[in-house]
Order: sequence, then C-alpha cells, then structure tokens
Amino acid sequence: MDIWSMLRTVALIVFLYMTSLFILALIRKRNDIADVGWGLGFVLVALCALILSGSITPRKVLVLVLVVLWGLRLAIHVGQRNRGKQEDYRYKQWREDWGNRWIIRSYLQVFLLQGLFMVMIAFPIVIIMTQDQGPLGILDWIGVAVWAIGFFFEAVGDYQLTLFIRDPTNRGKLMKSGLWQYTRHPNYFGEVTQWWGVFLIALSVPDGWMGIIGPLTITFLILRVSGIPMLEKRSATKPGWEEYKRRTNAFFPWFPKKA
Repeated sequence: MDIWSMLRTVALIVFLYMTSLFILALIRKRNDIADVGWGLGFVLVALCALILSGSITPRKVLVLVLVVLWGLRLAIHVGQRNRGKQEDYRYKQWREDWGNRWIIRSYLQVFLLQGLFMVMIAFPIVIIMTQDQGPLGILDWIGVAVWAIGFFFEAVGDYQLTLFIRDPTNRGKLMKSGLWQYTRHPNYFGEVTQWWGVFLIALSVPDGWMGIIGPLTITFLILRVSGIPMLEKRSATKPGWEEYKRRTNAFFPWFPKKA
C-alpha cells in the first residue's frame, strides 16, 4: 500500500473512531471525552497502519512503541484528571454558547476537526509504516532521544501539576515549581517535542521529509490555537501571573529571569 492509499484508509479509520467518540459523548453528556480519546486515536492509527503495511520492521515497531507509550499515558492521565469532575470548562462553555446547534457543532468542530488534525499530525507515522525498508540508523536514535526529552517534560510536568492541584492549599494559585519554573507549559513543550522526534525518525525513510506537516501542525495548535493561548487567558486572573509571565519562558525551557 502506497502513502496516499494508506492515508485515505487512516482517514476513514479516524472518521469512524471520532464518530464513535461523538456518540459516546452524547450518551455521557460530556464532550471532554474527546480529550481522553485523543491519545488513544494515535495508538489506533499506528497499530492499524502497521497491520495494513503487511510487514514488520524494527523501525515500525519502534515508532509503534513510542506512540503507544505516549498515547496510553496521556489517555490515563486525562481520564484520571476528569474522573468525578464536571465537564471541562472549555466544552461546557461551548455547549452553552452554541445553544440549539450544540450537537452538530460538537460533531463538526470538536470531534471531526480533531480527527482532521489527528490525521495531519500522524502523517509521519503513515510514511514510516508504508515506506520503511532499511535498518535503524543514527537519525532514528536522535529522533528517539528528542522524543524521550519530550516524554520526560510532558509526563513529569503533568505529574507535578497533578500533585499541586490535589493540595487544597494551592487552590487559586499558580504552579511555579518543578519543571514549571523553567517553562510555563512543560507538558505542551513535551508533546510538541515528541512529535518532532517522530518526524526525525521519518527522515530515515523515503519521502520522510513530507512528514513535517505533523510536527508543524501540533506546534501551531499548541502555540497559537487551543493550547497555550486558552490556558494563559485563564491563568491571567490568578495572583502573581504578571511576575511569573515576566520571569518564565512560555514554551522553551530556560532558567528563570532575575527579579
């Protein structure tokens, strides 16, 4: 199966998957199930693409393992974070804003739109699963190293934030310790970095350069759309925000600026 045939098949799988999530969201009456399904969707894509490719190689298995580690950890983290709580404030606000059109707009703007982004971000995976031929090389291991850095920042950042939120004395306060003293969004930095790592692995196969659409898409979404802008708008109401913003980088980790 060539790249474009695989991409069309993956797009159909994602369409069916996101439609199923939408139906489940209607039953559960909470659209934030899309956040739990986000990481699992990439696991499904990687696994299906590997099966459809008709062959197993070290590089394909390597990428599958990386995606599974990332996707399962993220799904478990988000699921535990949402358990026993009301629907995420973003989805709840959209539900109120959309009024009588919230069902169709939820399907199109939450689930299908996320599905489109999922296909675009997963493009390096599709290329690797269809084009891989040669043995693992130095570029693969550089990609793994970059991915590992990203996984560390996302996993540790999420864990530190979870512990901070669990402490009732921190209610209404800013998280400024641990990795959060070096970047205001270590988990977002980690997620983006992991996809650049996967792209570097894709460069080891023919036409792998086309996979750059994946990391570019997630980078744009995190930096300009639904990631940092939305979260910082909410954080701006907390005491000490301006000082924290002045001293700490928004994305790339670095030492805090002097007071």
